[in-house]
Amino acid sequence: MRVVALAGGTGGAKLAAGLQTVLPHGDLTVVVNTGDDTERHGLLVMPDHDAVLYMLAGRFDYERGWGVIDESWTVMDALAAYGEDAWFRLGDRDFATHIARHARLTGGARLTTAVRGLQSATSVPSAILPMTDAPVRTQIRIDEGWIDFQEYFVHRHQVPEVREVRYAGIEAARPTGDVLEALASADVIVIGPSNPIVSVGPILAVPGMRDALAEVRARGVSIVAVSPIIAGKALKGPADRMLASLGLESTALGVARGYADLLDVFVLDAVDAALVPSIEALGLRAVTADTVMADEDGRARVARSVLEAVGPGD
Repeated sequence: MRVVALAGGTGGAKLAAGLQTVLPHGDLTVVVNTGDDTERHGLLVMPDHDAVLYMLAGRFDYERGWGVIDESWTVMDALAAYGEDAWFRLGDRDFATHIARHARLTGGARLTTAVRGLQSATSVPSAILPMTDAPVRTQIRIDEGWIDFQEYFVHRHQVPEVREVRYAGIEAARPTGDVLEALASADVIVIGPSNPIVSVGPILAVPGMRDALAEVRARGVSIVAVSPIIAGKALKGPADRMLASLGLESTALGVARGYADLLDVFVLDAVDAALVPSIEALGLRAVTADTVMADEDGRARVARSVLEAVGPGD
């Protein structure tokens, strides 16, 4: 079963890790959000790609919730001593990722080629593909005006009310041939339990992406999404507050409404079982499961539940 997962944030990365565990070697492709990307200290930083890379390589620091295990901070501390901004913390091993990627990009490689080289070097069996090779940057409008996503997410700790979201550069972006080929050869497409506005939203906003998904679905490939909202709350991050401040319903049903035109199946946590009839009224098949991924077993369990939801008999 060839599976393509659309992922952003920690939730999408955790499900990707679970899928890699339960699928045969090489049967998983992850299309990652690049709207969170930013430039720090002259280097391209790709938070969503790198979270997936580190999880699939077994190097992610689950205790801290980001970055690499057994990290040190010598470079960051030295930069701070020079007066450089230090609110966006990068560890030494994390810096190595950004430096290696920068070297490939300045050598003329396109973004997909650069990151695939990093994946090969770390022996990740799954393909991790940027949603596009073009630069796209998510921006957040708060009461003070427009700010970059990482300014909102990291520097301001997601405190300001989100009034509007936009994806700068999206008009010039296109899915890469690698992404289109992966979608065309997929047996199942999974939208991870990621923030639908800033983690999945940029992926779906790439011109041509929705058309490619519609073509795949038209030939009988199931598309399934997993709710990032459980009992009205996000387990991590600002998805629930962001949905509410944008005037959207912060429930699994609200997420299902946003994806309804794309999906066949929607997986929600068992605590939200009362929402099943309303979700099925959207024309989707609703499946309940334990969707909390607290550890490796949990990630594998959710991955199996998702694949079973679109298995024979769907």
